[in-house]
Amino acid sequence: MDFDEVLEELGELGRFQLTNYILVCLPVFFSAANSLSYVFVAGTPDYRCRIEGCDDRISPDYSASWVNRAIPDLEYETGTANSKYVPSHCSMYLHDNATVGEGAFANNDTCPLNFSTESIVQCTEWVFDSRDWTIVGEWNLTCNSNLWKLSLIGTIHFAGIFCGSMFFGTLADRYGRKLMFIVSIMLMTAAGIGQVVSNSYDMFAVFVYLNAVGTAGIYPLAFIIGVELVGRRKRELCGIVLNYFYAVGEAFVALIAWWFGSWRMLQLAVSAPAAIFLCYYWFIPESVRWLLARSENRKAKDIVTKAARANKVVLSSRILESMENATNEDDHDSKKPPMRQMLAMALSSKVLVSRTVIMFYVWAATAFVYYGLSVNSTSLSGDKYWNFALVCLIEIPGCMMALFILPRFGRRISLVGTLMICSITCGAGAVIPTSVYWAAILLFLVGKLAITASFAVLYVYTAELFPTAIRSCVVGCSSTMSRVGAMIAPFAPLLGTVFPELPFICFAAAPFLAAILAIFLFPETKGRRLPETVKEAEAI
Repeated sequence: MDFDEVLEELGELGRFQLTNYILVCLPVFFSAANSLSYVFVAGTPDYRCRIEGCDDRISPDYSASWVNRAIPDLEYETGTANSKYVPSHCSMYLHDNATVGEGAFANNDTCPLNFSTESIVQCTEWVFDSRDWTIVGEWNLTCNSNLWKLSLIGTIHFAGIFCGSMFFGTLADRYGRKLMFIVSIMLMTAAGIGQVVSNSYDMFAVFVYLNAVGTAGIYPLAFIIGVELVGRRKRELCGIVLNYFYAVGEAFVALIAWWFGSWRMLQLAVSAPAAIFLCYYWFIPESVRWLLARSENRKAKDIVTKAARANKVVLSSRILESMENATNEDDHDSKKPPMRQMLAMALSSKVLVSRTVIMFYVWAATAFVYYGLSVNSTSLSGDKYWNFALVCLIEIPGCMMALFILPRFGRRISLVGTLMICSITCGAGAVIPTSVYWAAILLFLVGKLAITASFAVLYVYTAELFPTAIRSCVVGCSSTMSRVGAMIAPFAPLLGTVFPELPFICFAAAPFLAAILAIFLFPETKGRRLPETVKEAEAI
């Protein structure tokens, strides 16, 4: 049966659907927060060498007045000039050999030692800014030799997203959307709390992976549960609003990180409250479409009847009878060519193979820049919390931009245009002086706006370029390739240790190449019917 006919009588977005849609959007808020909490949890705080004989042993002051006499400017390590003095992380001036007793200093305001600015040595103990406590201070992941461990946390996170996407997608088809939705939320919550109680880097990394596996299942299952019960004219709106919850959830991370200044409290705040969603087992319905696909017609009818009562509508006897006697649509699909045969035909087509390979790169490049800009936002001049929040919230107009340009300019121009805007702004960001703070931030935000729109366009464009039998497979594989780009993104800030402009150069080069490939090798699909066969796809 056509469930959309049921929705026409039930109401496309009645009280029942709206209530359940809002309920499934709330966990998306927390999944978004967990997806980027590592940016601050594994962020690099302000820290400097501990000066024996000058720093108080119990409560050293990072900003003590004498520090500039004992420690060179951070420029010594980074090669980048600062507008004001910032202590080096791992270097200090060599001091004289005078013996300093326990009572040589009364507080952090004085330092009795003499330092030689001609001799610089490396230190083995550090003083951290107490306003920003991360895993760097927790396990002394200091200096350039440990930077890879911080970037690795982001890669482990996206590896978990990679695995979780496949894991929960498969299980949801077998055991139901609702059950796997709740399981993914509980796994995210439990693993998030596991991060909070971790007592070593290795233990923490394991829980980061498990937390990401759980996080990966929440957004797609919320999308399915929320959107499958609304009418076709409301699906586009519901799909976009879900992204708004996601963007606000990402920005929420900056607020909590700023408020608490502690990585444990941050992770606890974005993970523990989600435990309340266990009650969804009794409150939200299973996907009616999934129940009908499994011939569980009675359960599907009960949900639709309950929805009708909430929406205050009366369903016709024809609709109720059709739900009782509905058959699995897979029976009708058996007359179509098997997917394996269609896949073999697609692989024998040079057009579709080259199109697929290029699409994989475009997805990976887009994800690399999309997540790379979020991660790198805390490295910009100015307040890192404000920068991060802005970069996340700009995704909302980015999604609206995609909705505006797709029907007006077509798929290819929309994709190429947004990729080129991102490339140009990131390239300009590499040459803008850091002292021109407002210009750097503006370029950064325009780049994130454009790459967000690119992502939204890609989902539509990819589905329209391939035949029906392999469409879902290609979209799924393309999404998987985007995870590869996402796993590389956390190492973007590490490139800045080579020279500061390198991350922006990479963010400019990746979408530029993607745009060039798309403009010359992808056809326009606007206004065309979806291809059913390989020949129809080749003919686009």
